[in-house]
Amino acid sequence: MNVIEIHSLTKNYGKSRGISDVSFHVEEGEIFGFIGPNGAGKSTTIRTLLSLIHPSAGSATIFGMDCIESAPDIAKEVGYLPSEVFYYDNMKVIDLLKYSASFYKKDCTKRIKDLADMLNLDVTKKIDDLSLGNKKKVGIIQGLLHEPKLIILDEPTSGLDPLMQQKFFELLQDENKRGATILFSSHILSEVQRMCDRVAIIKEGRIVQVEKISTLKEKNHKKFKIETKGDFEPSFYEVEGVSNLEIKDRQVSFLFRGDINKVMKKIADIEISNLWIEEPDLEEIFMHYYEKEA
Repeated sequence: MNVIEIHSLTKNYGKSRGISDVSFHVEEGEIFGFIGPNGAGKSTTIRTLLSLIHPSAGSATIFGMDCIESAPDIAKEVGYLPSEVFYYDNMKVIDLLKYSASFYKKDCTKRIKDLADMLNLDVTKKIDDLSLGNKKKVGIIQGLLHEPKLIILDEPTSGLDPLMQQKFFELLQDENKRGATILFSSHILSEVQRMCDRVAIIKEGRIVQVEKISTLKEKNHKKFKIETKGDFEPSFYEVEGVSNLEIKDRQVSFLFRGDINKVMKKIADIEISNLWIEEPDLEEIFMHYYEKEA
């Protein structure tokens, strides 16, 4: 079953760019990455999905229900962390969290304490006295306190230090094991690479690719580096799929895309002392998609 289905979602903001013809789905139980640089349309898509803004065209469903018509019912089972969080400054953290919990008509006292302990947050402080990172923690707890079936995160790690990011990722993995589906929006590729099963890449308000992380990596270039024992014959120029060939003394490096056996046959003809084959990281894959589109 698909928890989220988005069909040709469009939001026009006059001359400034919104989103155009965005379509993808998120399956039950998956961690789905939604990636693109700042300003690409990630937040607009999420806000439209949550019925915080209305689309100019297209439609979206969550749990099979129309996002606009069934917005109040959907909200009961969704946890949302916006990219920027704003609060009533004079409230204490615990009062805000209790106020948030009251909307779900369930006792979230233990859950709030467990989450605050895990994220090392003092809930007796006033919100005004918190650092940016601690305000973000309040947002995380607020989004998770009712044990939602769907968690939607928009640039969730901004403001968190590296140690807290690690705890946050562990928390998300625990939620996912519990059965929660997660939509994770980010412009930081390493986060998506680490967390997600599939990813949608968005550029200038349009989806350019929806793919499994594993397939994205398989389809892309592999990085080769060879140390040769003797002089190098540059016959790799003749192999289809080789690019960025560099020869320096007895070191050869290049990128390759295609049937890896062809390259291995070439390498077998050379006296080598060492060989490295590396996966490209998502950063390189991402730039490849952006350059290809450009």
